[in-house]
Amino acid sequence: MATGLVVARSASQYPSRAGATHTARSVPRRPGSSVICVDRQELHGGHRSVSGGLARAAVFGANDGLVSNVSLILGFAGSGVDSSVVRLAGLAGAVAGAISMAAGEWISVSAQNELVEREVAVERRELKHNAAAETAELASMYESHGISPDTARAAAEDVMTSPDVALRVHTREEMGVDPSDLPSAFQAAAISLVCFVFGAMLPVVPWFFDATGLAPAAVSVGIAVVAAAFVGAAIGRFAERSIPKSVARQIAIVLVACAVTYAIGELVGVNLS
Repeated sequence: MATGLVVARSASQYPSRAGATHTARSVPRRPGSSVICVDRQELHGGHRSVSGGLARAAVFGANDGLVSNVSLILGFAGSGVDSSVVRLAGLAGAVAGAISMAAGEWISVSAQNELVEREVAVERRELKHNAAAETAELASMYESHGISPDTARAAAEDVMTSPDVALRVHTREEMGVDPSDLPSAFQAAAISLVCFVFGAMLPVVPWFFDATGLAPAAVSVGIAVVAAAFVGAAIGRFAERSIPKSVARQIAIVLVACAVTYAIGELVGVNLS
């Protein structure tokens, strides 16, 4: 009794032409076909999603807000201006930076999505008008991953029986993207804006109190260090890397930025006369 061949596909087995890796989904089986393509996620529980841009926007937004604004505050504090000026600078920096960050995120994600949609449209036309060539191309890709020519051809023909599946598989194999799962530019911009404001406002808090001298500056740096530690820990946990190293790296970035801008503030100073 003949048995069907199960082809388990994983990200490491199927790198895209663009250099990105991905996990191909299951494709339908034709009646009588000996090839059944299954998703490797079904075999071992799957991997976490690492391609989404929303988590990246949140982390970068909070981190950029924290580092840029505490640096700005320390620069003003080093110049010897009144605490009200430092407070105003911190508020202005938080608002201006958040708007800039959100706009940049929206433009970046929108441009990337537009590029992907254009290339997907080109691939859709090719699948419609050059189906035979696209089938041969897909079979060749499967062969390059070590699948025998007959099996690769059968698998490619199975994929091509459904236009939607064919488009999804071809775009994944050739571009490393899923046209049905593109990130939202609006969501990325909104998350970036909110997280930037949150990170930027933390070191401004001490300057809302009637404090003078180095005390509010020291508290701002302390708050920034603690916040940077949380950001570093989150990055280390998410990336499954050394949490202490991630924390130390983030804290070092904050301290170096604060030291540089404070020194510049002291060097330049202001004319209060």
